[in-house]
Amino acid sequence: MTSGFLEKLIERIGRIRPEEVQNYLLRLAREKGFLETIFNAIHEGVIVTDAQGIISFLNDAACDLFGLVRDDCMGRALSERITGLDWPSLAHSETIISRDMEVFYPQNRFINFYVAPISLARRDAGDGDTDTPRKPRRPRRPAAETPGVVGYAIILRDITETRRTTEQTIESERLNALTLLAAGVAHEIGNPLNSLTIHLQLIERKLRRVPEDIREDLQTSLRVAREEITRLDYIVTQFLRAIRPAPLEITIENLNGLVQESLAFLAPELKDRDILVETELREGMPPLPLDRHQIKQAFYNIIKNAAQAMKSGGILHIRTDRDEDHVSVTFQDTGGGIPAENMSKVFDPYFTTKESGSGLGLLIVRRIIREHGGEIDIVNNQGRGLELTIRLPLRDRRLRMLSEGPSSRLPE
Repeated sequence: MTSGFLEKLIERIGRIRPEEVQNYLLRLAREKGFLETIFNAIHEGVIVTDAQGIISFLNDAACDLFGLVRDDCMGRALSERITGLDWPSLAHSETIISRDMEVFYPQNRFINFYVAPISLARRDAGDGDTDTPRKPRRPRRPAAETPGVVGYAIILRDITETRRTTEQTIESERLNALTLLAAGVAHEIGNPLNSLTIHLQLIERKLRRVPEDIREDLQTSLRVAREEITRLDYIVTQFLRAIRPAPLEITIENLNGLVQESLAFLAPELKDRDILVETELREGMPPLPLDRHQIKQAFYNIIKNAAQAMKSGGILHIRTDRDEDHVSVTFQDTGGGIPAENMSKVFDPYFTTKESGSGLGLLIVRRIIREHGGEIDIVNNQGRGLELTIRLPLRDRRLRMLSEGPSSRLPE
């Protein structure tokens, strides 16, 4: 039903019989319901507002994207229902705006906002009643010259997967570049370090013939030099371990057992920090093909990070679980969490908030888990702690039947 039909209906309203008005209203209601059904069937979110941003329509997809209830939104300002939305910057008359934004509720997603103004062109007087003699038409002005934005149509598109794929591609290219750089740096630094170590040993032998009062001072300097060489060698080794793929030595392992072994190894450090460890290890966890040494290294790094993030008397809760496709290990601490502005940097090389941290611990963890086909999820509760979950695939599952959908039925 076009706007021209409605204008003609309004012009003739005084000459239409009541039953015809009823028929027109029923026709309008049917078309409105038909359009709403179409909009609710599409995956993109659709919101329609008036010129002031008051919501007049939104479909099911828009409600799902923002966790809204349709009845609570009708007749309310869009900026009131979507907290943090800068409506004035989006609502520009006669200008199409496209913006990307991050949404944290009900799920963390990236959404593209496409805002298009709605303008209704005014009709000439001669376009109305067909029963009256028409005057010669004057050329109609172009729509762009007709002022008056009456509302906005907003199209919402979930671009989370596209954005994450792009970020992963950039990250992969960056790590490849770092790997090449690290190989060169390790070679250029490793050889001088070996040479320095050999010459320090030679100097130490010759010091045995030096008088004792002079030898003591020189031995102190030698010890400092040896410690610094060891520290530099450790940094290079850690950096290579963080980014260089290591061959997996796969054996069939029990995940609960690896958690318990890791805790036993770190028990003295946890006790010294007065950290209480609570475990909730699910029984009947399936054995997995893992590199036990690398997985334990990942657990060591996570547990140490959690312990260092907590004050004396903190609680570290470790939980294992499984579903149809994955097993998971969740580490939850009662530390201070991570500031929101630093969440995107936690896997960056050399990023650390600790005075003595190397900034490579979580980078090593992610490399190990990804080489096992798994992923890491982090839930940050700033001021109340951090929850880190490792998800590993069940390798014994070769396939999974999908439920039958409309697209799986062949046409008859």
